[in-house]
Amino acid sequence: MSQDVCQWIETHADFAPEKIAVRFEGQEITYRQLLLQIKTTAAVLKAAYDIGRGDRIAYLGFNSPELLVLFFACARLGALLLPLNWRLTRPEQAYILENAAARILVCDDDHVTIGHQLSETVPGCKICDHADIAAVTGGTEGRVDRNPHIDLTTPLLLVYTSGTTGQPKGAVLTQEAVLFNALNSVHMHDLDVSDHILTVLPMFHVGGLNIQTTPALYVGATVTLQRRFEPAMVLSAIRDLRPTRLVLVPATIIALAEHPDFKTTDLGSIRSVTTGSTIVQKSVIDIFHDRNVPVIQNYGLTETGPVALYLRIDNAFSRVGSTGRGALHTRFRIVDEEDRDVPAGRSGELLLQGPNVLSEYWGDPAATREALQEGWFRTGDIGYCDTDGYVYINDRKKDVVISGSENIYPAELEHVLDQIEELVEAAVIGMPDSKWGEVPVAVIVLEAGCDIDNAALLSCFDGVLARFKHPKAVVRVDALPRNVMGKVLKHELRQMLADGTLVPE
Repeated sequence: MSQDVCQWIETHADFAPEKIAVRFEGQEITYRQLLLQIKTTAAVLKAAYDIGRGDRIAYLGFNSPELLVLFFACARLGALLLPLNWRLTRPEQAYILENAAARILVCDDDHVTIGHQLSETVPGCKICDHADIAAVTGGTEGRVDRNPHIDLTTPLLLVYTSGTTGQPKGAVLTQEAVLFNALNSVHMHDLDVSDHILTVLPMFHVGGLNIQTTPALYVGATVTLQRRFEPAMVLSAIRDLRPTRLVLVPATIIALAEHPDFKTTDLGSIRSVTTGSTIVQKSVIDIFHDRNVPVIQNYGLTETGPVALYLRIDNAFSRVGSTGRGALHTRFRIVDEEDRDVPAGRSGELLLQGPNVLSEYWGDPAATREALQEGWFRTGDIGYCDTDGYVYINDRKKDVVISGSENIYPAELEHVLDQIEELVEAAVIGMPDSKWGEVPVAVIVLEAGCDIDNAALLSCFDGVLARFKHPKAVVRVDALPRNVMGKVLKHELRQMLADGTLVPE
């Protein structure tokens, strides 16, 4: 019999059929019921939409049980689930659907209208919603709900991450990668069947989907889903449902702390809070540490599942600032520019290796070769390892701006700025922000005799890029600093911003 990750659900449905697998807005789904929904959905996709091994199924919607059902149905069929970021603009989403050649776009009720607009733009992609699938479930008894030749080497997830060239790239994660990511997470959190996970981050990111949610279903725990992050709803769930673990990014930790109910909410059920996605300030971690709740930092990327480095509860308080050690099934190296391992305490590029790492970038062999070299994934992040083996990330080789856990690549914004006639040149850098960690800032050089007000300049991003990517300020300079090869020295711009030489408007 072939193996796939849906066996997790099958096994728990055998051992503990009435155990609650998923809670969502008053609905409780047992493992037995979850398996039935998965098998039914897989049968519908195969019979009504002819979904075969390797086909791409996109999902556009907020967190819901249907997304998890679709995830495991894809595993049974050998299809790839493509979760779309609902915060992106229609052109951005259309590019991803076209690039992936998605067969179907499944939408929740809140995104059906957008889905139909996208289907007109991408005619090869059929649109359906939860109701469409439910409408044909009555005749699925006895229908085949699996495709042949499915095993752990079969691709399962196709998750797009912004590229430094301005176009997003699709990271392909196999079922094996999802499995070993789950095993890494189990070791990181000491996850077991008694855990109750509260998922509040969007599952279109691997952080929301794979740091705790799918690993919890691997061990047979319970997952409570929230449609989207709302501080009041999170605190209410902690008070009433008593979850044991949740994942938060710095921006959401700050938002919770700023809510008037935070100080009076009993956090006694929380065994740990996991955070990461960027360099996390001690003041952010102390928000929970001051309440005696361990904060576990982890490091990972879309391309690594994402769980790759982490702390554990026993060193959460003593190693604040570190992203921890290499995961149970992931090795790391820190190398200099000649790919030589550097000694402890010296910074270099972080390389990762393990079965949780992507197999390729979709349809982009050049990017795959650049990222995967001699069996190692090049993260582009700079860090160092101390003498005890703990890793600290202290810089980014790439110029990504991480704002509220979202990756913003300057090349995307600079492409928009290039279209503005009044500008000679422009660069986008990150500026520290107390709420979001960083926000993008546009540094511009105007044509002689030309002017443009900031509101008009920033309006050029409307409808082109998602709102969270828009520059939050503008800096005017006479020229951009460059090296002898003509490359803009963004580190100099960041330093000038930090020391007050550049003043944002």
